[in-house]
Amino acid sequence: MERETPQAAPPPTFLRGEDASSDSSSTRARFERLIRRVQADVCAALEAVEEGGEVFREDAWTRPGGGGGISRVLQGGRVFEKAAVNVSVVYGVMPPEAYRAARPDAAAGTEKAGPVPFFAAGVSSVIHPNNPFAPTLHFNYRYFETEAPQDAPGAPRQWWFGGGTDLTPSYINDEDIKHFHAVQKQACDKFDPAFYPRFKKWCDDYFHIKHRGERRGVGGIFFDDLSDRDQETLLDFITECAESVIPAYLPIIERRKDTPFTEDHRAWQQLRRGRYVEFNLVYDRGTTFGLKTGGRIESILVSLPLTARWEYDHKPEEGTEEWKLLHTCINPKEWI
Repeated sequence: MERETPQAAPPPTFLRGEDASSDSSSTRARFERLIRRVQADVCAALEAVEEGGEVFREDAWTRPGGGGGISRVLQGGRVFEKAAVNVSVVYGVMPPEAYRAARPDAAAGTEKAGPVPFFAAGVSSVIHPNNPFAPTLHFNYRYFETEAPQDAPGAPRQWWFGGGTDLTPSYINDEDIKHFHAVQKQACDKFDPAFYPRFKKWCDDYFHIKHRGERRGVGGIFFDDLSDRDQETLLDFITECAESVIPAYLPIIERRKDTPFTEDHRAWQQLRRGRYVEFNLVYDRGTTFGLKTGGRIESILVSLPLTARWEYDHKPEEGTEEWKLLHTCINPKEWI
């Protein structure tokens, strides 16, 4: 397992060779520039909401096999209990079990294969507000490349994009959720009107806590292993999606960050955060991939909230606002 090396400051790029040039037009270089810009923009927007309160702490690191990352975390703010926006650009070789975690549908027969050369870059964020009426947000956009396994040379390089943006409220507010989904649909419709319904269903299916029979939240868009169009088109699509995060989320936060709440509201928020933890630790492919490739553990688990709660056999009373949220998570709906 590789251990990261802390850096005093982020390097201009984590890439090597021709890709490292500031004017490189390679997909790797353009994607790194995108995710670092998105990280900076989202952090600046969240700090502006804090209005001079807490700011993001930044940790930069490199890894022996190649590449590195930048983790930015804000904790204990007035508005945000915990917010993290991370970027990573890593490459080297990964064991077959990590490849199966990254691409389970395409990894049949790799059990006996040797280590797989890979490149992976992405931006990932989870934002947990203090106010129970302000929803948690998650987004992640990534680009992968793999070469042939080391004991099977000659196979062509594979590449794909993945990611999405989804919303996890503790209380249902139709205005907020419809706005959020409308922004996702607008981003998708610029490329293909079939994208939003396809990726919305994919999101509902992916963020499914199977042992509970409920979804983690109210969805959004999600896709993975996306390589059915040319790289240029898909990179433009990913860019549009990533740039939609701030207009989709910040208006909701501005409306809800100061909503009065009770201790009962807070207790329900803590129970829903427990569901968030369960999904991320049991089912999330990104968590699995990070752990199996020896990734930076603080970055992998930074999505977890500062606080969460589990009560034995808790069931909200039918007809309450808490029941409404749970009913929606069990029965996903069309919002627009």
